[in-house]
Amino acid sequence: MKVLLSIKPEYVSEIALGTKTIEYRKRIFKRTDISTVLIYATKPCGKIIGEFEIEKIIRDHPTKLWQKTKNYSTETKESFDAYFRGQEIGYGIQIKNIVLYDKPLSLKDYKIKAAPQSFCYIKE
Repeated sequence: MKVLLSIKPEYVSEIALGTKTIEYRKRIFKRTDISTVLIYATKPCGKIIGEFEIEKIIRDHPTKLWQKTKNYSTETKESFDAYFRGQEIGYGIQIKNIVLYDKPLSLKDYKIKAAPQSFCYIKE
C-alpha cells in the first residue's frame, strides 16, 4: 500500500538531494501495510515528484526522537521543537530508495481532487 505525503518544497529538494533522509510527522498512518510514499511537493510546485520506500518509522517523545534522528535531518533544533511543540509523541519516517519521476505527476493522475493536509492512502 502507498500513501501520498504533502511535503513543503524546501524539504522535497533536500529529500531529492539525499541530504534529508527522515521525514517528521505529528501523526502517522493507522494502516501498518504502508511501504511506499509518493512525494507531493506542495504549492507553488503542486506536483507528485517521486516516491521513496519506508525503511522504518520511529515513534517516540519528540526529545528522544530528535536525539535518535538529528543526524538524518536538515532541520534545525529550533524548527523541530516548534513543529512538535505540545506533542507527546512524534514520528520519523526513515527514507530509502528515492525515485524521482522524469515527469512530475498531478493529483488528477491519481484521481485526487485536492492535496491532503498531511497524507492520504493511494489505491494500487
